[in-house]
Amino acid sequence: MPQYAILIYEKELPGGVADIPPEVMEANLSAGEKIAAMGVKVVHEQGLQSSAETRTIRKDGLVTDGPFLEAKEVIAGFFVIEAADLDQAIAVGKLLPIMDGAVEVRPLLEM
Repeated sequence: MPQYAILIYEKELPGGVADIPPEVMEANLSAGEKIAAMGVKVVHEQGLQSSAETRTIRKDGLVTDGPFLEAKEVIAGFFVIEAADLDQAIAVGKLLPIMDGAVEVRPLLEM
């Protein structure tokens, strides 16, 4: 079954997870049940620490602070799913509550 990365982008909140509204947190926590009901398998799920902890290694070897792109949003978390096809993976992405960001659905290379 094909695998897809689901990348969650949000504007970084000053207080981190503590600043996520309760209804958004509750919707995030219940998403797993909805995903399973669709017959989709979550292979891996991970939240990420603040972008303040991020380091980027440039092509020339220079190490810089912060995320790799200058952007308003940061990657808040990601997971990998096994879905029947891209349409089903997109349906999973649409289940996720987004405050002020986006969800990216990206097919993984099959090795």
